Amino acid sequence: MNRQEAIAEWKKVAPQYEAAGLILPGAKMFVPDEWKQGERSLEQLAMDSAGTLSTDPNSALPAILTTAVDPELVRVVFAPLQMAEIMGEERKVGDWLEDTRIFPVIEETGEVSSYNDYSNNGRAGINFNYPQLQSYLFQTFINYGERETARAGLMRINYVGELGAAAASLLNRYGNLSYAFGVSGLQNYGLINNPYLSSYLAPAPKAWGGTSWFDNGSPAATANEVYNDILAVVEQIINQTNGTVDMEQEMTLALSPQSALAMKFANSFGVYVEDLLKKGFPKMKVKTAVQYGAKTSTNSQGYSPVGNVMQIIVDKIDGQKVAYPAYNEKMRAHKIVPEPSSWKQKQTSGTWGTVCRMPLGISGMIGI
Repeated sequence: MNRQEAIAEWKKVAPQYEAAGLILPGAKMFVPDEWKQGERSLEQLAMDSAGTLSTDPNSALPAILTTAVDPELVRVVFAPLQMAEIMGEERKVGDWLEDTRIFPVIEETGEVSSYNDYSNNGRAGINFNYPQLQSYLFQTFINYGERETARAGLMRINYVGELGAAAASLLNRYGNLSYAFGVSGLQNYGLINNPYLSSYLAPAPKAWGGTSWFDNGSPAATANEVYNDILAVVEQIINQTNGTVDMEQEMTLALSPQSALAMKFANSFGVYVEDLLKKGFPKMKVKTAVQYGAKTSTNSQGYSPVGNVMQIIVDKIDGQKVAYPAYNEKMRAHKIVPEPSSWKQKQTSGTWGTVCRMPLGISGMIGI
């Protein structure tokens, strides 16, 4: 049966199929013999559709089967804790039982007189003073439950260990802040805002018309102008110590990371500020801390909205440490308290702020 015969045959029997209830409007003919004997199979020639699906169409795997957890954790970065490094966090002072600590000061006094065999004039003496500081204890808690610890384990996270590290970091960061600003309401002072320090100097006017080293992030002072501002702070220390401190003394220039960029300012001879400092003050170290920056929306730990601050701290005068950060408890981990399906633990630290034993060995400048 050829194609024409197949069409004619279908037209002849189609009414019989329709009468029996089998209606095939898309059918036009029977399959010709030539198609049955050709290379293409009847399956390839079929014109009927697969019909509609009763489930949602999907040809992909569940996404979770092709998702993996990277074993290396990404940690949020905080500002570095530099206040202790600037002065040197040397030792523990007292313990957490102490509320107040007295730091005795002895001053030599006296007078001399012209010699005479029968004279009893002249006197040598000492004067005592007892400045004191108050400690401040601060704490935090870690809490962890059975289920949340197990669920964190599915993400390869050591939940309890990470909580302990977070608590230690939190206490350490607050302690570092107390070294800069002390604790309000207590006799607990920081290095930057200690009330016994001499007043901050103002920067000298610069060639561009202002007083700061930068103008909206761009250099606004020459290398020589920056050097002269630093020189003025050193001069203040020399004056207030009556020459006990000289330019050969070991000292630290502390300033914000932004202000430290000025150390790379070069003069017309290609000499950097840092090179000028090495020549003029061979034992001066330069260190940075964000607390010396201006207080802004992006730097809540800054000292003042007036501008950046710098300080020069002499290491020792007459063999005595000028200032040092002091703590009475670095971290005290209290007992773990069990609950029905969780645990909690308190952790405590304590600070004296910064002990300024010889405030005259420190001076600063604000608005750089």
